[in-house]
Formats: sequence, C-alpha cells, structure tokens
Amino acid sequence: MPEPRETAVYTHGHHESVLRSHTWRTAANSAAYLVPSLRPHMKILDVGCGPGTITADLAALVPDGHVTGVDREPEILERARDTAAERGLANVGFAVADVHALDYPDDTFCVVHAHQVLQHVGDPVRALSEMRRVVKPGGLVAVRDADYEAMTWFPASEGLDDWLDLYRRVARANGGEPDAGRRLKAWALRAGFTDVTATSGTWTFATREERAWWSGLWADRTLASAYADRARLGGHASEAQLRAVADAWREWGEREDGWFSVLHGEILCRKDA
Repeated sequence: MPEPRETAVYTHGHHESVLRSHTWRTAANSAAYLVPSLRPHMKILDVGCGPGTITADLAALVPDGHVTGVDREPEILERARDTAAERGLANVGFAVADVHALDYPDDTFCVVHAHQVLQHVGDPVRALSEMRRVVKPGGLVAVRDADYEAMTWFPASEGLDDWLDLYRRVARANGGEPDAGRRLKAWALRAGFTDVTATSGTWTFATREERAWWSGLWADRTLASAYADRARLGGHASEAQLRAVADAWREWGEREDGWFSVLHGEILCRKDA
C-alpha cells in the first residue's frame, strides 16, 4: 500500500459555520447526477464524508447494500455516526482514511463517491487512481466539486470580488485547487479512466431565506473558521480586510435582488470491465 501524501490542508476546517453548510447537503441537492445509477444491493464508499448527511442518504437508497463513509478527521466521523444513528440506518459504517492511499483491496466497491473532496487534496490524480483501484470492474467513481472562479452573483460587489480572490489564494497556498470543477474530467483521464461522463450542476441562493443562510455562513466563516485563521497567519488578509469581506457578504444577503450561483463539475467514471 503506498504511503499517503499529506500535501494539502483542508482549508475550511470544521467550524460551526462550515458544518452549517455541510449538514445541509443531501443526495438530492449534491449527488443527483449519481442517484439514477444506484441499485438496492450496491456497496458504496463515500470519500470525505464529513458529517455524513449525504452518506446517510446513500445508505437509505441501497437498503440491501452497504455504505462506508471515510474521512481524514476522526472527530467529524463521530458526527457522521450520530447522523446515521438518528436515522436508524444499520447498513452504514465509518472509518478514518486518506484518499491518496485507501486501505481497501482492489475491486471492493460498486460505487466510490466523493463530494467537494478533490479541490482540497494534494494529488487529485492519485486520489482518483485510488478510487479507481478499489471500485469493481464495471463500477462507478462519482465525483463532484465546485469551481470557485465560475461562481457568479448579482448585484456586483467589490467586497465579494475581494472574497473570491482571497479564498482562491488561501486555498492554493494550502495545496488545493479551488477551481477543481472544470478539471475533473482531465484528472479522471490522467488517472486511467476511459469511460467518463462529465456534467455540471448548480446551487442557487436567491430567496430571502437562502440569501440570509448563504451570506451568514460565509460572513461567519470569514471571521471565525480555520479558513480565517489561515488567511491571517498566511499573510493573505488583515483582520480589517476580513471584516470588510464579512460585511460585504451581509450587505449582499440583505439585497432583495440578490442572487448567487455555485457551479459544480461532475463526473461519472465507469471502470473497464
């Protein structure tokens, strides 16, 4: 088994403002491109499962199968276990793992899924190669990642322009690739897949409630999360600059005409039989 490559840092951390977003994610709003391919008997590996809301949804969709959720952070797996227990799911388990070196035999899973993972890893091609290794011949590797540069909003805001520039600089300094969505197909081909279906999907925040939620979590994340710490300690932004970005988020959230769209790249990769 190859040694893991810990060359990237998870930019966001697990501050409450981050989990506010992660626990909102479901199979319906974050894995709809995969759901039609699932069958009741399937064995699934969910890489970078975080608090386990998508993992639990996948387990409910394969009642005669099993889902294993893995993450690098043991603490967040406790939250994932609680999520599964609250839903009464008996066909799901969790373990610590590094996607660069998965501790599973070749050809183990029917599906390997990863949502918002490859933008944070040190070697996305190696990660995809590992996912390809552990999926069965004929099985699927399903990956979805945001593309920060492609995010768009209205009305124009210099403060949100500053946010986007700052986030991309911090993420790259941590060893990640914030514009991963557009690169997924290319990475998959480099990882040895020959059957790759590439699509895209969006999250859109436009109602009063959606704007308040999205702007609030980013304002809080900009001031109090691990991302904020890394922005300060890395010399990317001063406290005053972070406060200005947070204020811009809240101002945007209060605009009745505010609209924000997050573009995601998606790939379904079938392993050669």
